[in-house]
Amino acid sequence: MRRRFLIPLGLLAIAWVQELLDQIFFAGQWNLPMGQTQPLWGVLTAPFSHSGLAHLISNSVVFLPLSWLVLTRGTRDYLAVWIAVIVLEVPVALAWPAVSHGLSGVVYGLLGYLLLIGWLEKQILSILLSLVAFWLYGSALFALIPGVSPAGVSWIGHASGFAAGMLAAWGVHRESSTNDVSNG
Repeated sequence: MRRRFLIPLGLLAIAWVQELLDQIFFAGQWNLPMGQTQPLWGVLTAPFSHSGLAHLISNSVVFLPLSWLVLTRGTRDYLAVWIAVIVLEVPVALAWPAVSHGLSGVVYGLLGYLLLIGWLEKQILSILLSLVAFWLYGSALFALIPGVSPAGVSWIGHASGFAAGMLAAWGVHRESSTNDVSNG
């Protein structure tokens, strides 16, 4: 069980190595964003690319606690959020005119998952996770509103990540409900 809580540290290490290499060897110009003018594989590299150490630090301090909250439910749930975020980022990358990068899409995916799973399952642990996530990070929901985020911040990336997290919660809940019915 402890090993699964190391997964976010490993993922974060990738982002930190990329950013440190970028800062040391490329003067902050080695970015791996997603967008219309970028290769489609940018949806896989964008979460690990940031526009500087401040950007990476601000994502890191939110990414770890939200990751660990989702991982209290299991690795399957965590993987479901990541897959849903990547899948929903594809249309954003293909259709949205601006490029974007950073872990914030995943962060909003984790938050969306945590906020919805308690409501869907109506079990005490799930509700507590939802309440803790809302208490700690509910103010971040304002960044989902167009025009509220500062210039240069991809509200569409945040919104698609949040929708992906909600989709992951719905999928995980639906699968659990189907398994409960077939096993019961």
